[in-house]
Amino acid sequence: MNMLEAGAPFSLRAVAREAGVSATAPYRHFADREALESALAAQGLRDLTTDLTEGRTRPASAQDLGNLAVVYVEFALRRPALFRLMFGNACDEGSEERAEAAAEIHELLRLAMANVFPAGDAESLASAGWALAHGLAYLYLDGKLGADSNAEIAEHVRAAVAAILSVRVG
Repeated sequence: MNMLEAGAPFSLRAVAREAGVSATAPYRHFADREALESALAAQGLRDLTTDLTEGRTRPASAQDLGNLAVVYVEFALRRPALFRLMFGNACDEGSEERAEAAAEIHELLRLAMANVFPAGDAESLASAGWALAHGLAYLYLDGKLGADSNAEIAEHVRAAVAAILSVRVG
């Protein structure tokens, strides 16, 4: 288990130790801690995108959206330190790699919502869906929601998505 999974303190020195290189080696590749964090966050976002898409078709139902949210929460729980690094601060717009990776996830969610709700505002639905999945992920990570098993978490996430999507406004 590496430092981004175990929740160990993050530092360039710790990264170097984990990689088995000298404490100054990361500075040959990254200008500073922020540049390294952006590179790690970009890779984490790409990994999350892979988890959300690999072996799956575009969601076609509310149930499919619930399953997508489960994958998102599972990623957060499986890789908590990386997840927190990915979303713990504002996206570094100076990092094209990180901005593109974040935009790719948003576009994935927008397309999913447009597919399930063709008459809806896909942009707003994508933001709302992401907020729901992201909020649930952090509530579980922070111990605000408890569960006895991953299956119980998955069922709760699906139920929450189903509850929100079944509400009629206006």
